[in-house]
Parts: sequence; structure tokens; C-alpha cells
Amino acid sequence: MKREAISTDKAPAAAGPYSQAICAGDLVFTAGQVGLDPKTRKLVEGGIKEQTRQTLQNIAAILEAAGSSLDRVVKTTVFLKNIGDFGQMNAAYGEFFPQQPPARSTFQVAALPLDALIEIETIAVKK
Repeated sequence: MKREAISTDKAPAAAGPYSQAICAGDLVFTAGQVGLDPKTRKLVEGGIKEQTRQTLQNIAAILEAAGSSLDRVVKTTVFLKNIGDFGQMNAAYGEFFPQQPPARSTFQVAALPLDALIEIETIAVKK
């Protein structure tokens, strides 16, 4: 099976030895993304809703570079710094998946990179 690393400047560059995404066959696996503005490399201002939106915009850019899109996502994993943010995260998340949302798991974790409030990884099908 062919394996291809994906990279785009429309999302934050990888901050370590990993790829923004890997395509394997017809699947795209994104690395965990946080709410970094790709231009400033800083977390967006605001709270969980703003970071959720930026995180999903970053994922959308990576998926586009891989030949996929948010409407082709089959599974997401959401990591929250505070599970109490679930309701607000869910509202912002729902803006990006209005029809047939993907399967999802959500966890509270002890800490996230850059003290982010949320990190999301996805699995999508190529177009």
C-alpha cells in the first residue's frame, strides 16, 4: 500500500518529527491539531469555541491538501483539557459537521501542547 506524507502551509507546520497527515490507500489520517493560527503560530484568542473552530479549519486545510474534505471524515478523536467545555465544543464542532457527522470519541486529558484547550485528530476517505 502506498503511503504519502501531506503538508500544507494553510495549516500550522508540524512542530516535531511527524506529518500533518498521512495518506494510506484511500484513507487520510491527520495528526492531532490544536487551535493555532497558521500565520502567527499562536493559539487563537477566545475560548473553547474559537479554538475548536480554528482546529477544524486547520484540519480542513490539511484534508484538502490530501484530496479529501471534512464531509469525508469518518472518525474523529477529540481531546479536551476540561470536559466541562464539552457543550461549547460540541456546538462549534456541529457547525462543521451539519449532516451525517462522523463517529467520535471525546476524552479529557491532563494537558495539551501549548496549553491548548482542545486537540482533534481525524480519519477521512479520499475523494
